[in-house]
Amino acid sequence: MPELHAGRKYAKISIRTAQIHLGRTSVATFVLVPGAWLGGWAWKKVVPLLEKKGHEVHAVTLTGMGERVHLASKDVGIETAVQDVLNVIKYNDLDNFVLVGHSFAGKVVAAAADRAPKMVGTLLYLDAFRPEKVRTPQGSFPDEWQVDGWNVPFSEEILDSIGKDVRGADRKWMLSRATSLPVKYFRDPVTLSENFDSVRKAYIFCTGGGDNVDEILKVKLDGPSKVIESGHWPMITRPKELVEDMLALAGNRK
Repeated sequence: MPELHAGRKYAKISIRTAQIHLGRTSVATFVLVPGAWLGGWAWKKVVPLLEKKGHEVHAVTLTGMGERVHLASKDVGIETAVQDVLNVIKYNDLDNFVLVGHSFAGKVVAAAADRAPKMVGTLLYLDAFRPEKVRTPQGSFPDEWQVDGWNVPFSEEILDSIGKDVRGADRKWMLSRATSLPVKYFRDPVTLSENFDSVRKAYIFCTGGGDNVDEILKVKLDGPSKVIESGHWPMITRPKELVEDMLALAGNRK
């Protein structure tokens, strides 16, 4: 019987290998960059779903948030975040991967892709800021939301405004994990070069994320898109649907 089990095991491996070579299965690498207030922990439900399908996943935590909250300061800004992402790429020897940026991290991943355009297979914006070639600062939060003039704490008010579908245990979990955001992340501008044009782009929009998705979709996008019926944090409230859309948009990487 051990020989029979081993035979089945090798048969499964051979079938999967054949599928990969025939193009029926596309194994991808995902670099997941969370938005404001979040760390790599926010992708907790998404990572195992992707890994179960055979994909390699790197959930990034930007400086000053999540388990790196002790590094927060008034000097932490977009350049810091871009280096965080570029270091994940460099020290994990990544190439032809899907770079996902959620929320404000849209401008982080855009800047990172601009500096490493040949390495990024697909730049995927998840309900995110979408910088143009030359971008002025994205703006900032109201002064009354800021603490010590340089960071913004997460609050139930923010959660209720763009994440009404985050409920129960998920709500408690998110409120217990979200950390203050260095406001320089929002104030810093992003300037993109001609390199950015060569990067394949894709988009996922959330209907309850604060933007008018119908208006956005009236404008011709420079890449395929999907829409999720969720608030601003589908990685927490709709992980299975999000993974399906991410995989659909990750196809045909260069």
